[in-house]
Amino acid sequence: MPAKISKTNAARQLEKQGIAHTLHQVAVDENDLSAVTMAQQLGVEPQRVFKTLVVRGDKTGVLMACIPAGTELNLKALAAASGNKHTEMVHLKDVRPLTGYVRGGCSPLGGKKDYPVFVDASALGQDSVYISAGLRGVQICLSPQDLLRAVNGGTADIARQA
Repeated sequence: MPAKISKTNAARQLEKQGIAHTLHQVAVDENDLSAVTMAQQLGVEPQRVFKTLVVRGDKTGVLMACIPAGTELNLKALAAASGNKHTEMVHLKDVRPLTGYVRGGCSPLGGKKDYPVFVDASALGQDSVYISAGLRGVQICLSPQDLLRAVNGGTADIARQA
């Protein structure tokens, strides 16, 4: 019998909202926390695994961007989508104090605060997507529509090929 996956705040938030999801746990290599490696571990296509990045806009302040593994964030596109003139990545040292999450385990769900969330529009072309459950090596699988509903998020073309 597989080890029980500990429930995270992100999973609790989905349960509270009555949103169907599954939890998946894989071994973690502290030297490789990439979303592409996560996709390989899960045995799914990289475009279905979304990494969550913490960004600061000049007008809105902190926001989160979810983009597919193997892509990079288009900061200009995110700025336009979020009503900012420009956006920049939040320093790694500031991610935990802002979100309660560590690098490699940052989730758009269940964090310290509900920041605005923007999901790359490519998510809508998938039946289901994976996002971090808030712990390294633990992922939540759910429909992109349910993700958007859970985080009250918007979509935009914010990813570009790395």
